[in-house]
Amino acid sequence: MIPFRLFGLLIFATLLACGSAHADRRVALVIGNSAYKSAPKLTNPANDATLIGGMFKKAGFDSVDVRLDLSASEMRRMLREFAGRSRDADMAVIYYAGHGIELDGNNYLIPTDATLETDGDVLDETIPVERALFAVEPAKQLRLIILDACRDNPFAKTMKRTLASRAIGRGLAKVEPTSPNTMIAFAAKAGSTASDGDSRNSPFAAALVEHLPKPGLDLRKAFGFVRDDVLKTTGYKQEPYVYGSLGGDDVPLVMKPAATGPQANPQDAVRRDYELALQLATRDAWEAFLATYPDGFYASLAKGQLNKIGAEETRLAAEQKARAAEQEKARLIAERAQKAEQEKAAAAAKAAEEARIAAEKQKQIEQARAEAAEQQRKAAEAAAAKALAEKQAAEKAKAELAAKQAAEKAEQAAKPAADRQMPEVENQKVAALAPGPGPKTTLSPAELTKSVQSELRRVGCLTSSAESEWSSAAQRSLTLFNKYSGTKFDVKLASVDALDALKAKPGRVCPLVCNFGFKADGDQCVKITCRAGYRVNDDNECEKVQEKKPVATRENSRPRDDERKASESAPSKPQATGQVFCNSAGCRPVRQGCRLETWGNRTAGQTAGGGTSMVEVCN
Repeated sequence: MIPFRLFGLLIFATLLACGSAHADRRVALVIGNSAYKSAPKLTNPANDATLIGGMFKKAGFDSVDVRLDLSASEMRRMLREFAGRSRDADMAVIYYAGHGIELDGNNYLIPTDATLETDGDVLDETIPVERALFAVEPAKQLRLIILDACRDNPFAKTMKRTLASRAIGRGLAKVEPTSPNTMIAFAAKAGSTASDGDSRNSPFAAALVEHLPKPGLDLRKAFGFVRDDVLKTTGYKQEPYVYGSLGGDDVPLVMKPAATGPQANPQDAVRRDYELALQLATRDAWEAFLATYPDGFYASLAKGQLNKIGAEETRLAAEQKARAAEQEKARLIAERAQKAEQEKAAAAAKAAEEARIAAEKQKQIEQARAEAAEQQRKAAEAAAAKALAEKQAAEKAKAELAAKQAAEKAEQAAKPAADRQMPEVENQKVAALAPGPGPKTTLSPAELTKSVQSELRRVGCLTSSAESEWSSAAQRSLTLFNKYSGTKFDVKLASVDALDALKAKPGRVCPLVCNFGFKADGDQCVKITCRAGYRVNDDNECEKVQEKKPVATRENSRPRDDERKASESAPSKPQATGQVFCNSAGCRPVRQGCRLETWGNRTAGQTAGGGTSMVEVCN
């Protein structure tokens, strides 16, 4: 079955060669634009145009015109001249390498002098692809346009839009020729861009030179081989594409030479089958050839071609495997880096959480310490307050007890003098019912000081004479007045308020202090006289003398009559023990820890105006 198929293909190729013997008029126009004035220079278009032009010349084209770096006017002129040559040609081919642009679905070729500042400049400064189709249209059998112009267009990035809705595409737009037997080949599929590659020529130009000039190879199949090579070279990123249609007959770019004369060599059939398999260049074709011709020279060549295909397949598989391994390696590296970053972030988060917990614990500890200190402070304050309250209560109880005892004693001592005090009480009532004092006096400071001292002397708080200066003695006398009258005047100076308060007192305020054996009687000290069989005790009261007392009795310890008379005539002195403190409210013993001091220099027994004033001083 396979030999029969090969034989049929051979017969078809022979007939095609005989039927196409008259198509010997072929013309080509090759343009390569690299040196753009308003855009970066392209490296490959000029090289690709030179390579393709050489291919057409080797293929036996009757006219091949190669032009590089054409301006707009030059491109129009070349297309006009080529249209004239196409009228007498059976096959017309135009190859263009350079920049192209798509605007609103139409494709344009960009000359080297184009600036394209706005989208409206495209219509004036570029060449429409329809102009190239018009140039090849007169050809009789084949009209072919090859556009290697799908590169990334730099003009589209800087071009200003005059209309926002106007579309500028990426690459070139799809084209459907209206003339029969017309083909348009793009270096990249519509809407995508082509690569210049890393070598001297683009992948598309290199594949064209490899497959188009093969004798007898149909253009559709040749462009299929070009597509496969470009896909493999660019890692399946760039896919060439062909638009248009041809008839049922094969249309090769280069005709297969016709056989002449008788076949004297029996290997000619084998050679023709070998060449047909070589044109197909597939594993199936070579395996079919070897099945028909397992031995011989051409069989060895076929095996070599199979080995070549196997090596290429192995290479491609190795490349794919290496690419997959590289991608897997990059993925693993990225995953490890991501994992390391995640671990680092987790460690940082953990450290931050531990620091937060430690800070919270420290805060709780400090708060507990502060609360404990506050409780201790409150407890100490409560204890101090309690102790102070207890002390005050004890002092109050002690003072109440002492006051009670003093009141009882004073009541007993005050009964004989009740009649004498009645006039004073009446005077106090009269003073209380009298109208209030008039407006405060406007005395000078010296007069005010002397007046206050005079009033202090009147109420028994000052024993010295009144002076115009406020001395320390005057300050002590005002302190005594505040104490016994319940006032709180400033003792450092004499004030009108203090003068008014002093004048409001009708009689003595500061108490009269008498020596032992004397008691206060009004404003003077009188001697205590006891009846027979009684004596003055330590409380300054009369008590009965005990017969059986020890020899050391108070009678024996009392001073002799002459000494007593001398003491009565001499000024009284403070006693260390047994002293009695007397005032207008009565007499009482001097408290423990206290002593009597003389206030002034007057002696006991004088009248109210000259009696000795004593004060009780406690440490």
